[in-house]
Amino acid sequence: MRGTVRALGRALRLPFRSAGRGIRKATHAHGAGESGLGKLIELHAVNGAGDVMVTVALASTVFFSVPTDQARGRVALYLGITMLPFTLLAPVIGPLLDHLPHGRRAAMAGSMVARALLALVLSGAVATGGLQLYPAALGVLVASKAYGVVRSAVVPRLLPPGFSLVKANSRVTLGGLLATGAAAPVGAGLHAVGPPWPLYGAFALYVTGMIFSLTLPHKVDSAKGEKRALLAADEAHVHGPARARPDRRPGLRTVGPAVTHALVANASLRCLSGFLIFFLAFLLRVHPMTGQSAAVSLALVGVSAGAGNALGTAVGSWLRSRAPELIIVTVVAAVLAVAVISTLFFGAIMTAFLAAVAGFAQALAKLSLDATIQRDVPEGVRTSAFARSETLLQMAWVVGGAIGIALPLNGVVGLSTASAIVATGWLTTVKGLLASARHKGGQPRARVA
Repeated sequence: MRGTVRALGRALRLPFRSAGRGIRKATHAHGAGESGLGKLIELHAVNGAGDVMVTVALASTVFFSVPTDQARGRVALYLGITMLPFTLLAPVIGPLLDHLPHGRRAAMAGSMVARALLALVLSGAVATGGLQLYPAALGVLVASKAYGVVRSAVVPRLLPPGFSLVKANSRVTLGGLLATGAAAPVGAGLHAVGPPWPLYGAFALYVTGMIFSLTLPHKVDSAKGEKRALLAADEAHVHGPARARPDRRPGLRTVGPAVTHALVANASLRCLSGFLIFFLAFLLRVHPMTGQSAAVSLALVGVSAGAGNALGTAVGSWLRSRAPELIIVTVVAAVLAVAVISTLFFGAIMTAFLAAVAGFAQALAKLSLDATIQRDVPEGVRTSAFARSETLLQMAWVVGGAIGIALPLNGVVGLSTASAIVATGWLTTVKGLLASARHKGGQPRARVA
């Protein structure tokens, strides 16, 4: 009898063991296991799965369960609560992380612990929908972004031989996307059992993420000579290195204007992302696609955006280019063209196509921004550069979301606004990016892919 039970247990464990070995083989391929990048990929996958569990729990609570006008008010309150802290965090989060140069593993583990505890708080609030739901959700968002900032700074320390930052970041991001796609239906199934259950799942995932964070290689915490990066230009930028005051900290603009131009372009795409998420969420809820329910309509657009984002990340893993500026200009121009066409021929197919192209462009542009920071920003100020860029991109997303919930639910008006958002970012960026590329044309530059 015992032999039968053991044989049955081994048979049940076999698929999971095989899947685990397959995942470990994929994440540790091409030297990623030896460098530690494979462990970071697995950590980011757990992070993405936990975040999507929270998203599933909150979406049904603050959106579908209440009338449209009331839902818009609740989401507006959420954005308002979100925007103010991030405005205050913008000049703080970078320096705060700079004070933890030797505690990056602990910082990521702390982010996981904070979200695990907040998931338990949310599990008690989702049933009532009380106001305490929003501060807890804000805490999850802030902790998630803090993790993202530290993770971005960690990647360069775990590069396998022959890897570029673009390829490494695309691998990490793709791991997160695949985990998100796998966890979403699981979260939906848990929600069918009861509203708090996706949050219990998130708690378990975040605890696992805490353990994964602490098992990253020790070199993650090595940060000799790192300094603080500022967005404002200092005297070295205005008067040249010879006249720079030695006690001034290097600013982000002093290490290459291509970084700030790339950041503006990415901000326009992130603003578009926030706008489309919230505007289409309410538009399709009131005016779903022909023959489809509101939930199915939103799912189609969401799947299109997710597929585009995954494709952009996959393309970034093999795309070989020495000009990330050119990639950024090209993908933003493509989004602008599709947004204009979608406005002129507004419909379900064009809306889904716009979401897919926007997702594709956002993924490739973000990878190119990371490559630009890797190329132009010295390691001594790279942590703050990532912190500032991530914070500004989050703020752009919040602004786009606020615009999306404020507009009337008219498709042509909404997509015209989307076109204007992208056009503003593209027109104010392309000239500077091309000028920067021409200026650096005669100078040696590091390979980025």
